Amino acid sequence: MSTKKFNPNRLKSARLFEGFTIEKLAQSIGVSKQAVSLFEKGETTPKLETLMRIINVLQFPKEFFFSDDDDTLEVGNVYFRSQLTTNRMAKSSQEEKIKVILKCHYHLDKYVKFPRLNLPVLEENDWDNLSADEIELISMRVREFWGLGLEPIPNLVNVLEKNGIIVVALDTNDEKIDAYSKRVVFNGQEKYCVVLDESKKSAARRQFNAAHELGHILIHEAMGIEVSELTKEQYRVMEEQANLFAASFLLPREAFLNDLIYPIDLNAYIELKKKWKVSIAAMIVRAYKLGAINQNQYQYLMRKMSAKGYRTKEPLDNVLHMSKPILFQKAIDLIITNNVLTPNTLLKKFTLFNTKAEAILGLKADSLLEKKSDDNLFDLSFKQIR
Repeated sequence: MSTKKFNPNRLKSARLFEGFTIEKLAQSIGVSKQAVSLFEKGETTPKLETLMRIINVLQFPKEFFFSDDDDTLEVGNVYFRSQLTTNRMAKSSQEEKIKVILKCHYHLDKYVKFPRLNLPVLEENDWDNLSADEIELISMRVREFWGLGLEPIPNLVNVLEKNGIIVVALDTNDEKIDAYSKRVVFNGQEKYCVVLDESKKSAARRQFNAAHELGHILIHEAMGIEVSELTKEQYRVMEEQANLFAASFLLPREAFLNDLIYPIDLNAYIELKKKWKVSIAAMIVRAYKLGAINQNQYQYLMRKMSAKGYRTKEPLDNVLHMSKPILFQKAIDLIITNNVLTPNTLLKKFTLFNTKAEAILGLKADSLLEKKSDDNLFDLSFKQIR
């Protein structure tokens, strides 16, 4: 007989994961706000009927609410690209999602040899005084460390995965959240997780978002910034630095300027987008910051983009291939195909239903659905040979 008790922390985690306030959950399961509050404080335990309604509403299995806390998980900063406008509930929801993602990675890591973290060690600097030239040098240092040369990076997502950064693409359910990243220490191992919003269907936008988060990891996390202690102005500076890193990393100064033969021709940027996999807007900003165009030319190009509707949807957004994370899918396929674990066993370790696990890990539909065998539907026997 199981001795595990209801874990009130797990109820709060599941509620935040789904973006529910205490009031919304209370209304959804037919109890008072005070009752939910008491459940989460551990002062009372939900009755079986109430627990089943919680499971049905939040879509977490019963085992999730009776699991222990992940004491081995030390959580660091979370970097949201829209930190100043993202509400607290949205942030909490995404933070809980990262915890679930890392728990799944932890269990898979016991069986699969994932790429280990491979980041360059950068010199310590006073981060808020970093110049554009210094950030440019950092971006070139990373390219050199990873052997990328000065060529366009066709698939930055897989470059990050190859170098030990955990990447997932999921629907954040928030228009303001393009991407976010987080540092954690799990069982003594340092890990970084980058989450990209799946609903933004633009290859160029995804490339820039991934590079932006890499900038946070390399510059700000390495320098020991405590995000919660930053002023609004300091946060804006940090975000601008991540943007500068992303532009420098994706569009190396020398190589990009060599390609920028017609810097005030908007159509030329459309052609460059095919090669560099970077948005037209980002390339125009990069050209301006590198001095290839002056302020009047920059404003002219931006007005022309607005007139053509490119500020909301650029040419080639629906043509360029959008890179996707692949390591979670490969790991799970490897484990299941080789009969190391069944889908049901994996789901028990994750304490998730298959649909939620597939969504949070960016898997193909039914990747974790237990396949029913038809082998035992009926028996066959040999004919008697006369």
